[in-house]
Amino acid sequence: MAVNGISSSSQPLMPIFSGETYKFLSIKMKTLFKSQGVWELVEEGFVDLAGSEEEAEKLKEIKKKDAKALSLIQQAVHDTAWKILKKEFQGSAKVITVKLQTYRRDFETLSMKSNESVQTYLSRVSSLVNQMKSYGEDIFEETFIAKVLKSFTPKFEHIVVAIEESHDLSDYTFDELMSS
Repeated sequence: MAVNGISSSSQPLMPIFSGETYKFLSIKMKTLFKSQGVWELVEEGFVDLAGSEEEAEKLKEIKKKDAKALSLIQQAVHDTAWKILKKEFQGSAKVITVKLQTYRRDFETLSMKSNESVQTYLSRVSSLVNQMKSYGEDIFEETFIAKVLKSFTPKFEHIVVAIEESHDLSDYTFDELMSS
């Protein structure tokens, strides 16, 4: 129940974007994200750096906040506005096809740089795969895990062999790869 515009439950009142009054909605959404403690994730994203159990727990909490921010965004946009945003940011079918071709080429030629850390490389791969998926590419986890393993620098060859020998890659997840 809302009293004087204030929600009595823990759920905040959700502004809805219908495709109009964007400036005012963006201010309301920024305030909402800050009140929920997720604005930094919306603004900056996060880097997956789990290593120790403590870091893994911290990462789990960050991922939870990231999902919360995404949920708030999805609740705040009307179906009509989603179509407007999709056309504005993804473009027409022809633009989507061209972008997907570019992402596919980037994926095919992907390789780890000699001075790049494993975490940075895996984040780069993850970002590229997410971009491909956002444009409708249906890419299986097994496909991009195999690509990652093939594209590590030679100094990681012994680790790649150990992973390939000790795991069934058909049900191996990207999170498992990152923790390996």
